Parts: sequence; structure tokens; C-alpha cells
Amino acid sequence: MLKDNDKAIFDLINLEENRQETEIELIASENYASLDVLEAAWSILTNKYSEWYPGKRYYAGQEFIDQIENLAIDRCKEIFGCEYVNVQPLSWSPANLAVYMAFLNAWDKVLGMSLDQGGHLSHGHPLNFSGLLYEIIPYTLEKDTGLIDMDKLEEIALKEKPKMIIAWFSAYSRDLDWKRFREIADKVWAILMADIAHIAWLIAWGQLENPVPYCDVVTSTTHKTLRGPRWAIIMSKKEHEKVIARAVFPGVQWWPHENLIAAKAVAFKEALQPEFKTYTKQIIKNAKVLWDELMKNWFEITSNGTDNHLLLIDVFTSFGVTWKEAEKALELVGLSTNKNMIPYDLRRAMDPSWIRVWTPAVTTRGMKETEMKIIASVFTWAIIALKNAKWCDSKVEDKSNMEVFNDNKLIKKLSELKEEVLSLCKNFKVYKK
Repeated sequence: MLKDNDKAIFDLINLEENRQETEIELIASENYASLDVLEAAWSILTNKYSEWYPGKRYYAGQEFIDQIENLAIDRCKEIFGCEYVNVQPLSWSPANLAVYMAFLNAWDKVLGMSLDQGGHLSHGHPLNFSGLLYEIIPYTLEKDTGLIDMDKLEEIALKEKPKMIIAWFSAYSRDLDWKRFREIADKVWAILMADIAHIAWLIAWGQLENPVPYCDVVTSTTHKTLRGPRWAIIMSKKEHEKVIARAVFPGVQWWPHENLIAAKAVAFKEALQPEFKTYTKQIIKNAKVLWDELMKNWFEITSNGTDNHLLLIDVFTSFGVTWKEAEKALELVGLSTNKNMIPYDLRRAMDPSWIRVWTPAVTTRGMKETEMKIIASVFTWAIIALKNAKWCDSKVEDKSNMEVFNDNKLIKKLSELKEEVLSLCKNFKVYKK
């Protein structure tokens, strides 16, 4: 129907579908939802208002809506072993905001990882609600190792006495010591919050330790390693149910989107299947192979390894190219990546030295260790080609095709790399047709 009624949008959706099928997605946070998840997300549940919670709605006609939401709750509890879960947060940042509102007063102290060290906007950036409404005390990584110095973190906590400690990262490739975080929080009587948006579904099948038993409250997205809809959840101990429920509604948001809660329930069911465990294991295997291959190719990578799905690659120190230049060269050959500052980066935030990549999306496509070696090779040769590149015009704004280079050998090399990527994509389709 959309093709007939709004061809402009129909065509753009098809173009984006083709882009996703013919490029390798390495952007940390992006994955592919299953067709079942997509079907639930665009269902007629979009039509329904259902303010408040199951059994306590302000609107009539909730019989089936309540069953859907309760099913999502029950499945999430089975995955994580949590006592309480709220599946209504519209996205990750509102989920974090709800936790702040549930446990803190304005200007209370919060200890969280600094944004330029691998943290997130919602953990204290001065332009975000967290930085505007609360006093943020940052903790950092060791300069030499790129690891969290838990002794230093404890020292800061004892000095500052924060009301809440956030154990989390957006760009950190090692595991976290949840038990030590708990011990530190107890010493200063702080609420311990874990934000596991990036690693939740590696935790779900035991690839990484579950923070739920250690933390007062845990938030997560559902679209990253889970491959669900772009949504969020809050998990906690039963004793915190009332304050969290009120913080979500009416504190932060109004009606929930039940179509996406249904899609979330579908994704939870998928995550409970044995093959999902195989998938999460392969994510980490792929990340370790990618790390190993890139290290062999002279790239500097933070934290000297990865325990999860993330890698932060220094393209500036390693090869003398900036993120902006590297992103475009990689995009020309079909690798999608994103920029990221890292601890003690000397370049500015909008054009840093580092590229952040991850392996869940390629693992969803069925790629394994052999394909990671090919991807590492393409990545390396694209950066080397860029290092030797000469733009036809340094002022050209649209560097969207290879003709912006004035070196025929370089154009040929990039074209060959693009063909390698297309071959991988052809053999590992996102949605098999």
C-alpha cells in the first residue's frame, strides 16, 4: 500500500534496505531486528492508549494489552532473574532519567564514568539532564592500561560520598567487577546502578557476569545485542518497584507504546532460545579475532584487549589519519563505523583519533572467525589507501564516491575492497530472500 500511497517514502525505505544488505555494519549499537520483531513493532497495537500499568489502566479495552505487557515482563525476569522489571521506558535515556528521579534529589552527587573516558551523555554531560540537574563526579581509566582503577574509584567515592554510583560504559572493552562496585557503594551508602545497554544480552546467556544480584537497579536497551526494538527496560529489587514505577509514569513519560512492548516480548522469547547462546558466544569470539588481526596490522587498540563485543581503534596515532577521513574511506568500501573519543585523546570530540566498532551485527548475519579476518584486512587496506591518498580537491564537501581521489591505483584498490565487502554481504544476507 505504501508504494501506491507514498512512493517517495517507499523508495527511500528500499534504498536504506539495500544499503543495510550491501554494507557491513560495525557501528557499535546497531543490529538487525528479526522479521518477527519487525512485524510486532508495526502491528495494530500502535493504535492503543494504555496509560499506567497492567490491571490499573486509565483507559478501557486493555484485556489483551495487559497480557502482552505481562508476557514481556515475565520473559525478561526469566532471562535476568530480576525481581521487578519495568518494560515501559521509551528509550535508554528516559530509562536512566527515571532512575535518577526515583532515587535522587536535584544536585545530589552521582559518581559515573567520564564521557571522554568511555561514559555516556546520560551519565553526566553538562548539556544533558544528568549534568544539568545533578552534581556529577567523574571517574576515569588508568592512562597506561586503559582499565578502570577500582582502588582510585573507591578513593573518590569515600571522599565525595555520592548518593548514586553508576557502573557502566559506552566505549569500554573489558568486563566490570560488579562485586567490587557493590562493596564500594555499601561503604558510602550509595545506590548502585548498572547501565548494561551494550552488554545485557551477553550477560543473558552467561558470557559475562550478571550485575542484577549486586545492583539496586539495572537499565538496558533492547536493540543492541538483543536484536529487538529500539526500547529500554529497568530492572530492580522488588523493594524499589513503587518509586521506579512512579518515576517512569507519570514522572518521565505518558503512555507506553504497546506495539514496541510486544516487539520486545518477541525479542525476549528469541533470547531464551538455545541458539541465542551460540550467537552470544560467537559475538565475543568474533571480537577477539578482529582485535587480534587489527593488532597484527599495527593498529593501537584501547585496554589491550576485549572481553565483550567492542573495540576502540586508534587510526590517528597508528596511521596518521583522522576519524573523519577514516570514516569516509571505510564507508566507500562498505564498512560502517562511528567515531569515539577515548581516554586522554588529544584531538577534539567532533573529530577524534578513534573509531569504535563491534561484532554483534556481523554475527547476526552468520559471519564467524574467517570473515572477521577478511573484515580486518579490508579495514586495514582502506586505511592504508587513505594514508596514501590525495583528494582531487581538499575543499570537496561530498566525498561520497571514489572519484574524489586523483590516484587511479588508489581508486582501483578501493574498488577491489568494495567487491570483497559485497561478496561477504551476498553470502551473508541480513534478511534472506
